[in-house]
Amino acid sequence: MGNWDFANRMAVIATMHRKEEAIAPILHQLGIQTRVPQAFNTDQFGTFTRDIKRPADQLQTAKLKIQQALELTGETLGIASEGSFGPHPFLPMLPLNRELVVLVDQESGLELVGEATSTETNFSHASITNLEQAWEFARKVGFPSHGLVVMPEPESSEHIYKGITDETELEELAGWMLARFGQIHLETDMRAMMNPTRMGAIAQATQDLVRKLQQHCPQCDYPGFDVVQRKPGLPCGLCGMPTELPVTAIYQCKQCQFTQAKPDPTSPDVADPAQCPYCNP
Repeated sequence: MGNWDFANRMAVIATMHRKEEAIAPILHQLGIQTRVPQAFNTDQFGTFTRDIKRPADQLQTAKLKIQQALELTGETLGIASEGSFGPHPFLPMLPLNRELVVLVDQESGLELVGEATSTETNFSHASITNLEQAWEFARKVGFPSHGLVVMPEPESSEHIYKGITDETELEELAGWMLARFGQIHLETDMRAMMNPTRMGAIAQATQDLVRKLQQHCPQCDYPGFDVVQRKPGLPCGLCGMPTELPVTAIYQCKQCQFTQAKPDPTSPDVADPAQCPYCNP
């Protein structure tokens, strides 16, 4: 059984994009101290502008960041965030942001993942042929509080200008690039320090991580005792018949595999009759 009291432990946050602004205050509530490694280049693990490819999937890339940050600092507790953006799997017209915040403790061997998914994102891009279109796109995505990226084409490997948050700079850069290339590609800068909306999602994933840290297995005390399955059957509030909404949550320990059924914490006591196949066939 490990020591799960992280108070006064030093956690290295593996970032160069100021993610500690979202992560550190939440960890401090547990008494965890934080630091950011100096001269740590996380762009080597992939960029949203696609000029550097991600070396692995989302989770493994976060772990690679942690591994290198711990090697650089000599610490044993590491935190990293990794985000992804794309179409919603069920509503393709909506963009979806999935954020992971990963904790690795080399002393105990503990690895936990906090997660947040949201359609509240300004993730977008557009091909632009004049300045009026550029300003229309900028207004739509929350510029200048949210940064922009300007490049000649979506897969450009040069002339990539990131972190545009100044109106004069955008107009001058877009005008120069339109004159040279005839069209430009604009996209939202999804780096955390350029995207307050994404920073909020990182905070939500950190809160999920902290929640899991505080949920211990009743049998072996290992952290991360969490829901692995939900079973339908929530009774209708009008007729009492079972619906497809979850009524029971199955928790499982990733260490000893102990399982426990509890009422689903995300469900109300009864289902709305509008969700009932008998009352609303």
